[in-house]
This record gives sequence, structure tokens and C-alpha cells, in this order.
Amino acid sequence: MPKSYRYLHLDVFSDRLFGGNQLAVFLDARGLAESTMQSIAKEMSFSETTFVLPAERPDTDVRMRIFTPSTELPIAGHPTIGSTFALAGSGVIAPDRDQFVFGLGVGPVPVELAWLNDELSFAWMTQPLPAFSDPFGNRACAAAALGIAESAVADTGLPMQVVSCGVPFLLVPITTRAAVDSAILNATAYDHLMRALPVPASGVFFFSPERGNDKATAYSRMFAPPVGVLEDPATGVASGPLGCYLVRHNMVTAAAARSILSLQGVKMGRPSQVHISIAVEGGDIRSVRVGGEAVLAGEGTLHIP
Repeated sequence: MPKSYRYLHLDVFSDRLFGGNQLAVFLDARGLAESTMQSIAKEMSFSETTFVLPAERPDTDVRMRIFTPSTELPIAGHPTIGSTFALAGSGVIAPDRDQFVFGLGVGPVPVELAWLNDELSFAWMTQPLPAFSDPFGNRACAAAALGIAESAVADTGLPMQVVSCGVPFLLVPITTRAAVDSAILNATAYDHLMRALPVPASGVFFFSPERGNDKATAYSRMFAPPVGVLEDPATGVASGPLGCYLVRHNMVTAAAARSILSLQGVKMGRPSQVHISIAVEGGDIRSVRVGGEAVLAGEGTLHIP
């Protein structure tokens, strides 16, 4: 007889329906094999699907596994923020809690909670401190992968670099928002770019520091076909590295680094507001946090034989 598994569908890094990044959260994944979790994530066809399990160690509240349609990730941003809202809305996280700790593939990941009238209003996840690769100098290779003019990359005067706060991404600064929007993935050139990098990367996160009529510090997009995500509307685990990159290359002051906003997903019609807070002391990055909101879009039940 099939077993039923309830899931919630949330839009993450948005305060309104049909914005942000979609997420499916299976609130009790006990009994599901890893291969079944992967099949479910492929079936859901969102950027990520999460599976909540009992804690495996005493310094965490739950164990959570995160899958894209094609692979498992050790840590991710919108799944952590969205799952926090799902667990709070389901009563698993009580309104008297100011912190909840997920056991992820990288270990314990604490999330700070802000409440309004007993409803979760905002969540901040702490990410691992950054690891920076040597700069990658082949701007023509990156531009070809993104289908944009080489000058859109070169004229920033800024380096391309793989940065990781748990998952590595190639960060590519772009001159203007219009150039960011014009990018079209060239699969062959993208594969060549991935092979040419000094260290492996899970995706290409490209952004412009050009300011607009909004409050965004950076206007961004992300391509990651190797992990089954052609384009992601909001990439929290790349946003921590973005904040660290902005600090490393003096694009924000230490004070401004406490309140960075990345506007992602606009080109996809799913605008996402990803908040980033980088603590800097003595020129060194001491902590990396990524935060945001989420709204419930729906719920359902999946029947597994």
C-alpha cells in the first residue's frame, strides 16, 4: 500500500506569491530512500526540494537533505530559509524560539528567527566563511558562456573568481543591468568555461553593481545546468559568496557590508530579494549571513509505493 508524504510549496526570498524561488518541503521524510528523494526532486522540478528528518546529533534540531532535480547539495540558501518558514508555519518551530539549527551536509547551520504576532517574519542563515580561488582571467571564455560581449565583463575592471561558502560559484561582474538581462546560456561555451576554471564550480553567478530605482546593491542572475538548474530565481548559497566578493574587492565598506541586497530573478519574472550581511573586523570576514522572507503557495500529498 502506498505511503503518503505531505509537502508544502513556498515562494522564497519574496514577500508575495509568484515571486522568489519555488521550494517543496517534505515535513517528515522518514522512510524515504536517498534514490527516492532524488526522484521526488526531479518530479517536483523546482530548483530544490528539501526533506526533513530527525536530528542526527545533539547540537541540531533536525537533519535536512537538499536535492536539485539531478543531485544532492551539502548546503543551500533558499531551501534553508524556506524550510524554516515551513516548519514555523507547521508548528514545529515555536514562536518563542530565536534560533533553530539545521543539520546539513556541511554540519550544523544555525538560523536566526524574527517573529511578528507569533508568525515568522524573517530568517537569517549563517553560512561557512568564504574560500576564494585565484582570479580567473579568461574573460572571453566567460562572456561566450553567457552570450554577451567581452567588454561587458572586461570593462568592470574587476576579477572573476570562484568563491565558496559551502558550494563554489564562479562570480562574474558585469558592467550594466541591461547586459545582465541580455545573457543567454551557450551550453557548449559554458562546458568549456567549467573545464577551464582553476577549481571546480557548481554554477556561474553574474551580477552588475549598477544601481537602479530599487535599493539593490547588486543585480544578479545564476546559471547552473550541471546541477539540473538552467537558471535560478534566487540563489542564497551564491549570495553569501557575492557579499564576500564585494567586501574583498572594496565594492562595499565594512559598514555597508552589514546590509547588502541582491536583486535576482527579475529576468525570469520572479523577482527575489536576497539579503546579505557580512561582518568584517580588522579587514577580515568574521561571519556570513543570508536572509529573507517566504510565503506559502500551497500544499499537497505525494503517494510513494
